[in-house]
Amino acid sequence: MKKNSWLIVFITALSIHLAGILLKSDLLQQISKTLIMPALYGWFVVAAGRSKEGLSKWIFAALFFSWAGDILLMFQANSPDFFLFGLAAFLAAHIFYIIFFHQLRTREGIKGKFFLLIPVIVYYAGLIIWLSPYLGDMTLPVRIYGLVISFMLILALHMSFIKNKAAGKQMLTGAILFVISDSVLAINKFYLPFENAGILIMLTYGLAQLFIVKGAAAYIRSANSN
Repeated sequence: MKKNSWLIVFITALSIHLAGILLKSDLLQQISKTLIMPALYGWFVVAAGRSKEGLSKWIFAALFFSWAGDILLMFQANSPDFFLFGLAAFLAAHIFYIIFFHQLRTREGIKGKFFLLIPVIVYYAGLIIWLSPYLGDMTLPVRIYGLVISFMLILALHMSFIKNKAAGKQMLTGAILFVISDSVLAINKFYLPFENAGILIMLTYGLAQLFIVKGAAAYIRSANSN
């Protein structure tokens, strides 16, 4: 399939999933959710081409574990354990994004910008302090997950300093959207469920993955041409 065809499949699957949430159709949500990440990976393979330095494997791993997380979370109504399993899958996805961003930072010779820690620490501490009274048995898993995604965000903030500014901005935008999506999910699940939370969570999640992967593909293409 061509690059644009994969993108159409991705957008269609995400749109059908959002429609399924609005219509409260479990069937539409389940079918479409299984297609979102595979379609995005198909787009990435065509858009990025073969990576000379093996950078693509980290994106593949991140998308695979994101897909696994999507599948596992579909069964959380059957058992609370599936939420924990899904959380673990997304934890792995973030770790692979961390490795990818670290590889880019090292390749570009970007030194650690410690001032970038400040807003991320404020975000993490504020969210955890707010949610902690409501987490119960999930306190430790949520805190660990929050630390990992915060570290992912810190490294993504460094992407604004790479030479390919457009790719860096896309990856950073995706990382920020990912944090927003996970934060809304946590607030909706543990603090106060609100109407249309599912739409906001999945819309920001889908766009987050798209922006990260588009930025990664653009970077890999430019790296391959050097």
